[in-house]
Amino acid sequence: MFGLDEELLAWVPQPCVAVIANVERLKKAEDKKLGDADLQGSHFYMKQTNVLDNACGVIACLHAIYNNQDKIGTITENSILANHLAATKSLSPSERATALETNSSFQQAHRSVAGEGESKIPENQSEVRHHFIAFVVDSQGRLLELDGTKVGPVVIAESCEDVLRGAAAEIRSRLASGAISESLNLMTLIGSQN
Repeated sequence: MFGLDEELLAWVPQPCVAVIANVERLKKAEDKKLGDADLQGSHFYMKQTNVLDNACGVIACLHAIYNNQDKIGTITENSILANHLAATKSLSPSERATALETNSSFQQAHRSVAGEGESKIPENQSEVRHHFIAFVVDSQGRLLELDGTKVGPVVIAESCEDVLRGAAAEIRSRLASGAISESLNLMTLIGSQN
């Protein structure tokens, strides 16, 4: 995404099924208290543990993919993604985090790809300034923010037909309120054209 203005949103390929935001939270302690651990619905949500400190990007991608399988096409059978989902589907959000911590196939694939990047992994967690979150629309039509560091999923809107514009409006609101800085990046997950 090149920006949050309507003319820039119009350039995003459709159908957009998820938005992943990389933001600098300016009110981190307050932000982590948000969410509903008991939120009912058919969505995949997992926590982010201390062991998974710098895995927020992976977790945001899992939230985006696993909550849009019907819109992006089938996940390849017996792939790491398919096997991890099958193993964690019936688990609690905390148990899903533990499963990711111990999934050696996932970790090995992640290490091989992460080694291709140019970013230096901070040695000290206090050096981490940015955090990845995902916005999706669940099966009940609600716009959800999925962030494993929060208490649970956050309902942004009870009704949403356009995740791209809904997420953009929420990001604009957080910028205006000072909850996040202008140091951010946004990307989308595009669904299949069927």
